[in-house]
Amino acid sequence: MQNTNHKVLVANRGEIAIRIMQACQKLGLGFVCVYTAEDSASGHVRMAKEHGGEKSLYRVSSYQDANELLAVADESGATAIHPGYGFFAEDYRFARRVTQREKKLIFIGPSWRIIRELGDKINTKRLARSLEVPTVPGSDRPVYDELEAEKIARQLFEFQEEQGIEHPMVLVKASAGGGGMGIEEVYDIDLFKSVYRRIRSYSLRQFSDEGVLIEQRIKDFNHLEVQIVSDRTGKNPVHFGTRNCSIQSTGLQKRLEIAPGFDPSSINYTFDAQKVLDDITEYSLAMARKVGYDNVGTWEWIVTRDGRPFLMEVNTRIQVENGVSAMISRVKGEAGVDLIAEQIRVGLGEPLGYGQDDITFDGVGIEYRLIAENPEIKFTPWVGCIEDFGWDKHDWLEMHSHVPTDIAYDIPTEFDPNLALAIIWGKDLSEVKNNGKKFLDELRLTGRNLSGESLKSNVNFLRTKTDVILKF
Repeated sequence: MQNTNHKVLVANRGEIAIRIMQACQKLGLGFVCVYTAEDSASGHVRMAKEHGGEKSLYRVSSYQDANELLAVADESGATAIHPGYGFFAEDYRFARRVTQREKKLIFIGPSWRIIRELGDKINTKRLARSLEVPTVPGSDRPVYDELEAEKIARQLFEFQEEQGIEHPMVLVKASAGGGGMGIEEVYDIDLFKSVYRRIRSYSLRQFSDEGVLIEQRIKDFNHLEVQIVSDRTGKNPVHFGTRNCSIQSTGLQKRLEIAPGFDPSSINYTFDAQKVLDDITEYSLAMARKVGYDNVGTWEWIVTRDGRPFLMEVNTRIQVENGVSAMISRVKGEAGVDLIAEQIRVGLGEPLGYGQDDITFDGVGIEYRLIAENPEIKFTPWVGCIEDFGWDKHDWLEMHSHVPTDIAYDIPTEFDPNLALAIIWGKDLSEVKNNGKKFLDELRLTGRNLSGESLKSNVNFLRTKTDVILKF
């Protein structure tokens, strides 16, 4: 980096905090870390102690207390804040406060206006439609009139019947809701009015807004993503390929990601898979150019079994699965792409320094999310002590974990029991699957809870799913 006078406050925990610190080291930047009492044994705390200078580690009561974080920034002399993912990563109010306070800081993420604009799903849908980007059929604004709502629902039922969908359905959603709140499925148009009234009433009680959205319910699909990176000019966004994130828990939480999003070279799809990948990439870039997107971001897509893509949403942050895209990416022929380092570099104002023609792709990547949970009982989190955790080193393997490998580790009950991210490379789909299963077979992961019961993990689930990756 040209300017290494910055110090970055890492406003997160665990694996992502470690990777942000590593990226800062790579760029020659100082950093300061935070932790809570429950996280005192986390690897990110150890790294800050061992590799940070004076004032590199501060205890806070919560990772979600903005006042505490900003106090740490001031005390430590930080000039920028990296929110990681989760917590404040997509909170435009926090980003705005960081950049507009008296002691201004740089928010390492998109500008707060872009976070606000694309964080609004209705606004994102309107923007997409203005650029003829396909979105899930349905309303692109809150509907307050019952007759209008029923008319939209009838059109959606008719549209699905024309497509040959045997069991059409629509979603009725509270437009001001989020996190799965205020959503019902309607299978029969005759039941629509009662559901609409119920959701409208719920929305008024919960959110003080009667607005309702009506959308087609798409059930049989793959979940694909496009990784976008741009500098502060917002004029030259590039993509780092696609990912397939369709293997999820029963709670629709991702468990295994693959890059690229389809593999038409080894799998026969019923549609032109390469065209779909090209289309969603260009659609995503078109939207990024339109809004002047100025950092990293992910465009999330639904692709139906017959190959029709629909934009779902835009995530205005770095994502857990960024590493699997980096694994297969090359910039000017060089491997070792670090999207978190790129995010920090351009976030601090450096030009991107390369164009789309400089980015190439090699091989296939898998990311496994290793989690202490029981997939057989609805992925219930497991709580206890990790007694042994280790793996064999390979040139095709990257491991990211905050769990110590030299001492026992009690999983904090205050956070999700994520243990590690394992990122595997192979020259093709067959090789990466073999490498992935080899890693899982070699993995050492044992522990017990207070009742003496052995650790539950998703390792066997990941091994089983490896055989079916990228198949529709």
